[in-house]
Amino acid sequence: MSEPPETPMTAAAPATDGRLARIALRFTEWAERWFPDAFVFVALAVVVVAAAVLANGAPVASVAKSFGDGFWTLIPFTMQMVFVTIGGYVVATSAPMQRLIDRLALIPKSGRGAIGLIAIATMLSSLLSWGLSLIFGGLLTRAVARRTELRMDYRAGGAAAYLGLGATWAMGLSSSSAQLQANPASLPPGLLPITGVIPFSQTIFLWQSMLIAAILVVVSTVIAVASAPGRDSAVTAQDMGIDPAREDDALPPRTQPGEWLEHAPLLTVLIGLLAAGWLVQEFARQPWMIAISNLNTYNFLFLMAGLVLHWRPKRFLNALARSVPATAGILIQYPFYAAIAAMMTTARSADGSTLSDVIAHAFVSLNTAETFPITMGVYSAILGFFIPSGGGKWLLEAPYVMQAANDLQVHLGWAVQIYNASEALPNLINPFWMLPLLGILGLKARDIVGFSFLQLIVHLPLVLFLLWALAFTLPYTPPVMP
Repeated sequence: MSEPPETPMTAAAPATDGRLARIALRFTEWAERWFPDAFVFVALAVVVVAAAVLANGAPVASVAKSFGDGFWTLIPFTMQMVFVTIGGYVVATSAPMQRLIDRLALIPKSGRGAIGLIAIATMLSSLLSWGLSLIFGGLLTRAVARRTELRMDYRAGGAAAYLGLGATWAMGLSSSSAQLQANPASLPPGLLPITGVIPFSQTIFLWQSMLIAAILVVVSTVIAVASAPGRDSAVTAQDMGIDPAREDDALPPRTQPGEWLEHAPLLTVLIGLLAAGWLVQEFARQPWMIAISNLNTYNFLFLMAGLVLHWRPKRFLNALARSVPATAGILIQYPFYAAIAAMMTTARSADGSTLSDVIAHAFVSLNTAETFPITMGVYSAILGFFIPSGGGKWLLEAPYVMQAANDLQVHLGWAVQIYNASEALPNLINPFWMLPLLGILGLKARDIVGFSFLQLIVHLPLVLFLLWALAFTLPYTPPVMP
């Protein structure tokens, strides 16, 4: 796939475009000129956190040691995130899913209608899997872009395809913090006495949580459609020098006898039966909410589904090979985020405090039950920009924010959902989780962040208000031990 041109492609919005479309194009023009590559953000985060740790009194040698010692500490979690992307990719690129995507792409009658379809499809799919949402949304955007008669703005389509990660994913089944809290075996021993076990029924399946998710789907779709440039100002994939044609996945004819097993479904059937047998046992021995909360089980399910849906091993291997470039950003950046977390929690000043300790003390001392949802929401959103890991960041925040929730008698499950809803907000402008989608679309973060920044302007006050208002409908209950 060809790289998009480096020069700005933003056209002046004609008078026929609405105010939101003109604002989005101005944001996009600014981003095209000034928004750096995603790696620059993680590099800046390293420098900022290191400076803050030094300002807290930690010795230079201690900061450097924590940086190096922490660099590789999240490798298992990094690989789990890589496999979430790969699993979503192999499922989304299978022939049955491609047929579904092609049928969906025929529905829109206009470019803006296509933007609305992409937004709804990606947000709903994100409630099942953020990995599936990214890949499904990217492939749907490319499929719609092939309909040149619609003149859909490709950048706005990419921003709509990213709404699952920026708006709703953390309110669904792939919420890392909700998964961790529902499974006591996944929780650090020191955290369990503070939070207890919090089942999905007290987090993502609260009616208050589902109400927020529904509101975000509606509001995000309206903004996406209203801010999309019209036909006269739309910049299509073709205008950007990008060919959205479907990648040729036809298998070449067999030329050697040894290739027979690569093209035959025999191995797929046998492995699929083994996988199904294991999954049946996993879901039979425990509630499905607990089973699906294990990321290894979650990834196994998607990988095996992808193998069966591709049917022939060679097609599955081809899909795996195509998915790898989409994981490059995760592989190189996650170790840096692990190092940031280590600097915050292990580099100590002369009095023995860490930067995390200082933040925790300030957080608890400045809160009341009424201000807790707003304070925690703003704090989680800001920290999420520097540490974009729903699960890893939760393990950093949970000890002190959940202790504060206990002290202030805030519903513990709602505290998790405050984290979830607010933690997703910085994703709208943080390019880290855009990387797999950008790899599929052939775009850069600067191409879509103007549209997603407009979403953030609306989401931030809306989400914080809903988190604050709905908190009063939930009574406090003490931690429940397993």
